[in-house]
Amino acid sequence: MSFRFNLDQIDQAVDFIEEHLKTPVICFNGPMGAGKTTLISELCKKWDVTDPISSPTFSIVNQYISLTKGGIYHFDFYRLKNIFEAMDIGTEEYLESDNYCLIEWGERILPILPPHTKVNLSINEDQSRTINIVSI
Repeated sequence: MSFRFNLDQIDQAVDFIEEHLKTPVICFNGPMGAGKTTLISELCKKWDVTDPISSPTFSIVNQYISLTKGGIYHFDFYRLKNIFEAMDIGTEEYLESDNYCLIEWGERILPILPPHTKVNLSINEDQSRTINIVSI
């Protein structure tokens, strides 16, 4: 399933993602600058997160509270040197918590990922984006 959009259609892109979610663990994959954090931020806003939403590039994980979804964990594994760093912060416990886990650079922790929804982002020549969603 795919959806092509421009930044002014971000709400429709978030609706598309939400319609195709099969699990609370969602991996956002794509090149640097593709819009992973932007999509996660907009998804959190739709889910009534009142906390400031930012990329956890240095903290690795941010926790948000949603008025409609409960706890949400936002991970950014870009800086990981190895999977053991993810395990050291208790990533497996987060993933098994039944809370939403929104993950950037999830391919870096593939061996410990449970079944999840994979949101692949690509940048098109005209700078629009395409989302492809796969349940794994």
